[in-house]
Amino acid sequence: MRIVRAARHKVMPWKNGGGETTEIVVSPPGAGLDDFDWRVSMARVADHGPFSVFPGIDRTLAVLDGEGIILDVEGQAPLGLTRPYAPVTFAADAPTIGRLISGPIIDLNVMSRRGRFTHSVEPLLVDERLELEIAEFDTLVVCVSGGFGIEADGFADRLGKNDVLFWEAKPGTLTLSPGDKPAVAMIVEVAARSE
Repeated sequence: MRIVRAARHKVMPWKNGGGETTEIVVSPPGAGLDDFDWRVSMARVADHGPFSVFPGIDRTLAVLDGEGIILDVEGQAPLGLTRPYAPVTFAADAPTIGRLISGPIIDLNVMSRRGRFTHSVEPLLVDERLELEIAEFDTLVVCVSGGFGIEADGFADRLGKNDVLFWEAKPGTLTLSPGDKPAVAMIVEVAARSE
């Protein structure tokens, strides 16, 4: 278990050069945009335009700030991301155009290599003390609004906005404690597919 502070996130260009992404965690460590197993990042989308194409990758997107975006994914009806924190999953190798609804957005982006890994993304309102049962696969708790305390196995700390708790493949119980105001966490789980 480790905390990845917002100040340590790596800022890098999008694969297609159309903007910048903030890489939070990538597996294996040090992997590039063409050879990762899974990746969690955030990005500011300021204009309409094409999304980067990632062959063999499944992708989940959730809007963290802004009015939202409509995704035109080849072979699908348009996908509307109009509610804060509501994730939408699509194939990252399908050509995709993003159309902003009203001004820039900040999004959370989770990707995993199809056939080898699966992932899930769920928002969680932290407005009371909560106990989460963590399964035996990699789990990230991303603080996307406000801040909250974390406790597990004698470890205690606090996450502020955009800080991340990375809990690596070990079952256990994690307690979240709200601060003065309600906070929002995005819970990301990544599991290797069995052979």
